[in-house]
Amino acid sequence: MDPALDTRLDTPPRAQAGEHAYTELKRRLLVGDFPLRIRLGEERLATLLSVSRTPVRQALARLHAERLVERLPDGGYVPAASNLVEVRQLYEVRRALELAALHRPAETGEPHDLSVVEPLRDDWLVLRRDTPEPDPGFVLLDESFHVRLAEASGNNALAGMLGVVNERIRVVRMHDFLSAERIDRTITQHLGILEAVLGGDLDTAHRRFTMHLGESVAVVEQRAAQALTRMMAVETRDLS
Repeated sequence: MDPALDTRLDTPPRAQAGEHAYTELKRRLLVGDFPLRIRLGEERLATLLSVSRTPVRQALARLHAERLVERLPDGGYVPAASNLVEVRQLYEVRRALELAALHRPAETGEPHDLSVVEPLRDDWLVLRRDTPEPDPGFVLLDESFHVRLAEASGNNALAGMLGVVNERIRVVRMHDFLSAERIDRTITQHLGILEAVLGGDLDTAHRRFTMHLGESVAVVEQRAAQALTRMMAVETRDLS
């Protein structure tokens, strides 16, 4: 095909505008660019992002599904505020579930399923070689790591409960993956945990996991609190 005639049908301008609106609005919501309890007006946002109202409307619907915005009774949206107390409580539940899964093989006498752990290690070695750019969506890869490691313990019900908890704290955990340093450190720590599991050293795996989760909690709480403070400090202007 003549390059001059290539219209890039797989990424038409409309799709590009939609993805741009979604990505930029998510970034701005996570850092607290919009004031709390003030309507996110489609027209104002469209002007801000240099797109039409349609991609903004679609982006807000996606962000509502991710619990980054709340729907008003009339159908509009406002930024969602994180409940940091609930987040810490859910992190406690997550920690208990993951440590139970980590130590289950020692209690049952059945080792971790290597057919799960070895491919998991290989997947994260690929990420080590080609580290992704900072992206809130990295949270899904992180969740997959923890759930698959729990599944390797042989208790699928426990892994399923962990998945439910992860879904409830996903909206704030996105704050943990907004910098290259945090992406890199997460990959390194995951590989360290897997190395200990594959070596049968569950005490080291426990210690590395505890450090990993502790760092994540600290970063998430700090960034979520900063975003909340920024949202409250932003000049309260009507975005409708």
